[in-house]
Amino acid sequence: MPEGVSRPEDEMHREAEPLAESFAASDEAKTPSERTPRPCIGIRRRGPAPYSGFESRRPPGGHAGNGVEPRHECAHVVSMFVETAWAFFIFKLGGWIMLRFEGNNGRVCEFDRSTVKVSEALAGLGQEKKALAGKLDGELLDLEREVSVGGALEPVLAGSEDGLSILRHSCAHLMAQAIENLYPGTHFGIGPCIKDGFYYDVDVAGAITEQDLPAIEAEMRRLAGAAERIKRVEMGRDEALRFFGDRSDPYKVELITDLDVPGVSLYRQGNYVDLCRGPHVPDTSWLRNFKLLSVAGAYWRGSEKNKMLTRVYGTAFATPDELKQHLKRLEEAKLRDHRKLGRELDLFSLHDEGPGFPFFHPKGMAVLNTLIDFWRREHLRRGYSEIRTPLILDRSLWLQSGHWDHYKENMYFTEIDEKPFAVKPMNCPGGILVYKTQLRSYRDLPLRMAELGIVHRHERSGVLHGLMRVRCFTQDDAHLYCQPDQVKDEVVGIMNLCEYIYKDVFGFRYSVELSTRPENSMGEPEQWEAAEAALRDALETTGTPYRVNEGDGAFYGPKIDFHLEDCIGRTWQCGTIQLDFQMPERFDMHYVGADGQEHRPVMLHRTVLGSLERFFGILIEHYAGAFPFWIAPVQVKLIPIAEEHRDYIRELAGTLGGWGLRVETDERDEKLGKRIRDAQLQKVPYMIVIGDKEKEARVVAVRERSKGDLGSMDLEAFRKLLDGEFDPSRR
Repeated sequence: MPEGVSRPEDEMHREAEPLAESFAASDEAKTPSERTPRPCIGIRRRGPAPYSGFESRRPPGGHAGNGVEPRHECAHVVSMFVETAWAFFIFKLGGWIMLRFEGNNGRVCEFDRSTVKVSEALAGLGQEKKALAGKLDGELLDLEREVSVGGALEPVLAGSEDGLSILRHSCAHLMAQAIENLYPGTHFGIGPCIKDGFYYDVDVAGAITEQDLPAIEAEMRRLAGAAERIKRVEMGRDEALRFFGDRSDPYKVELITDLDVPGVSLYRQGNYVDLCRGPHVPDTSWLRNFKLLSVAGAYWRGSEKNKMLTRVYGTAFATPDELKQHLKRLEEAKLRDHRKLGRELDLFSLHDEGPGFPFFHPKGMAVLNTLIDFWRREHLRRGYSEIRTPLILDRSLWLQSGHWDHYKENMYFTEIDEKPFAVKPMNCPGGILVYKTQLRSYRDLPLRMAELGIVHRHERSGVLHGLMRVRCFTQDDAHLYCQPDQVKDEVVGIMNLCEYIYKDVFGFRYSVELSTRPENSMGEPEQWEAAEAALRDALETTGTPYRVNEGDGAFYGPKIDFHLEDCIGRTWQCGTIQLDFQMPERFDMHYVGADGQEHRPVMLHRTVLGSLERFFGILIEHYAGAFPFWIAPVQVKLIPIAEEHRDYIRELAGTLGGWGLRVETDERDEKLGKRIRDAQLQKVPYMIVIGDKEKEARVVAVRERSKGDLGSMDLEAFRKLLDGEFDPSRR
């Protein structure tokens, strides 16, 4: 049976039994020494063997003189001769093969059998305790999985990254089993683990709401308490189609139909059977620390053309404390939700008339414009020039760039003068046209051209999320053109810029990933190897820790990605550096070298903030709406106590505005306490309250957002106070 093909144990697991049973029956009638010698034959496969009867057998007493009868001794000699002959035959084929496992604890164990359970091998290594699965040469396997080849084996513990993935995936199955028990006739889509949790898409009669989650949780806990074994079974493709067809499970039938494989694996716990590659925990008792979180709608397979299913989200952890801490973070995240704060702070809005296209209000624009001003100053300081390219460009440009072949499902199209055009999803082809407007010399390089380019990408409606996932956004792009020997220095320069903005300006911690060649890539392997080596060199030169994300590069080149960590531990992918040998080739780009000959430049694509809209959303949640003074939409709120103080308030507004501050007055006919509370709720860094005493003395009574009342001071003292606030534009 091919690897990865499973059969159920009961009605689905009979193919290999007759042969195994007949072999065993013929041998059981014999004495041990008369039984067929069964040498250890290593077969390079990790699935279950056709039958597991092969093993070396010798009479239990050993040699004559040790309590073994002479006939047994003779039989033993014959048996040894047969085994030796068989061993010689096996050796001639490729050497004597034994299952040998090396643990990550330095221990080694060996088995003279054709197959061994993962749990047995771990026990042989002394690593079976607390293991919920095994990892053999990088492949995750169930503990009960029979393997027929040895290798490097390590235990998978619940608290590890792999262990959590297995726990969460198993919890998705547990939840599906509970839903099936509570809602008979439910059809199941997919139920993967995701970052920090899991979900399952279900087609249920009626509806599942968040009010139903406690009942589903209760059933899950009952099933977990029953400690039901989770069994992997294997089935041929046609048999699996019949099996799920008989169960009237159309989504599983569709998934199997689309698979070009001879067979599939299933997992069974109790009466619940699911199509799944696995692995899973040994039994449901491992699944104790979980929580169901929310319910949402999701189109089957992400297509609006398909039926809307119910998606139930949950999370799971190895320990109760970890689960408790995570739930606390989720509560904090709800309070920081940028969509909620965006409404409350009057920053932006979302409308059905423009799904995925955010509307920014005056206060939101104040933040964005401050961010853009800072971005421009910093890039000017580092030798960048700024360009702007059109939103709509001829289709031929996108064919030439490769976006038409690799990205067109994410693009918008239009027609002008009966010619096809595309709305740009990326800025790079337009930047290349700017480069090619004149002959470039090696003296011009490196050439750094930045663009705050508006791009449009067709995101499915189900993935749209506030400012974090939109269809129209501003990308802080830059394209650098350089000679090959300048690549390293330019990458290092970009990394230094990222370090300054992420850490020094906004206080983020961050991690770095190197993403390598994807399957749908352009170009020759040698070019990709050179590009990946150049990025590795820059990372290692700067001493930057990084992990490799295999196969996740752009279609035209490898990349370095920056993942920011906010104040409650969530990560966000923002900046990227992409090394590109393909575009210069496709667009026939040149520069004249010192030798007077034409050469291809190397092209670097990079963003720092990424999408300005998304970065804005991240900042809202990172600061919980309490922006630092320099970027706050309103920096100072002026509040008169009574009507007679309004003249002085308006005078102050003019003075502070002349200093370049963003000032707002609150002259509403509301009680003073309410106006002060409203300013606090708006998270304004400074409030100035003016009464008779302040007006007469020409001073200001100052309240700071976190420190409270700072007392009265003259304007010069207040200005000195504000000068002490961090402002990157002043460096």
